[in-house]
Amino acid sequence: MPIVKITEESLRQAAQLISQGELVAFPTETVYGLGADAFNSEAVLKIFSVKNRPSFDPLIVHITGVEMLEQAADLSLLDSKAKKNLEILTGQFWPGPLTLILPKQKTVPDLVSSGLSTVAVRAPANETALQLIKLSGTAIAAPSANPFGYLSPTSAEHVLEMLGDKVSVILDGGQTQVGVESTVLDICTEQSIILRHGGITREAIEEAIGKVETAEICTGNNPSSPGMLKSHYAPKTPLSVFHELAFSGSANEYANTNAAFLFFDGPSRDKWLSMQKASCKTYVLSETGDMNEAASRLFEALHLLDRLKVDIIYAQLVPETGLGLAINDRLKKASAPCL
Repeated sequence: MPIVKITEESLRQAAQLISQGELVAFPTETVYGLGADAFNSEAVLKIFSVKNRPSFDPLIVHITGVEMLEQAADLSLLDSKAKKNLEILTGQFWPGPLTLILPKQKTVPDLVSSGLSTVAVRAPANETALQLIKLSGTAIAAPSANPFGYLSPTSAEHVLEMLGDKVSVILDGGQTQVGVESTVLDICTEQSIILRHGGITREAIEEAIGKVETAEICTGNNPSSPGMLKSHYAPKTPLSVFHELAFSGSANEYANTNAAFLFFDGPSRDKWLSMQKASCKTYVLSETGDMNEAASRLFEALHLLDRLKVDIIYAQLVPETGLGLAINDRLKKASAPCL
């Protein structure tokens, strides 16, 4: 199915496909999602099949807002502290790139939650996504619209390139704004835990509800959230990460005539180029070191570098503040050996 422009008619047709148990790729503010009716087990199974996604990796359920929350989550099982945090977080960050782990309603298929008693839920800050959910009349389960473990799609063209005709329709909403997936926060535990860094920063969450912990990377087959596995978000080209300080003094270590280099900012690139006699294939996430811009361009950059047919991509880690945690999380997982 070709990529289609977003109109009232194409949205109605896409919503009808969802209600018929088909898959629809659609934009969110983070990345493009591959959506199915969250309460239709057969439709959800298609997501896992198309992506070649292991059944132990749970999906995120997308809703329009708190008015739909109890369709997916059993809020009666939350204690008073969790209920208060839920009210604060949804009031401040929804719609937006924050996914919350909550007790699951029995009507949510086990396949969606990978057999867990909890479910991941968020309200996307994208009008197309919200209209699709509304017109479909159901919550939509949707991981990123790509083969499992590979680069996330931030444009309709990325989806078409990676999934082709395996999707009934791809709604073209242009380039996504945030560019990295949502932050996943478990508020069911005594101490709220970030399971995946993403589009809402740790600093913003802690300002809202107080101190939160960060989960360790999952090394087994029992992640409690999407994006927790050690190896993920990877291009086909091997990728290696470096820190700026180590990199600046070790130019020869990284010298490779058939390599590409991804830099955080312009000064880092210029410093590297000043040490090189040969020309290098380079890409900069943000000339000025703006973290929001860097995050929004991360996957676009990796898709571009992956098409260059180089032997290796060297990627610079960014400062560990704000969205830098999410960017580095993606780069480190992209560089990890496949499981």
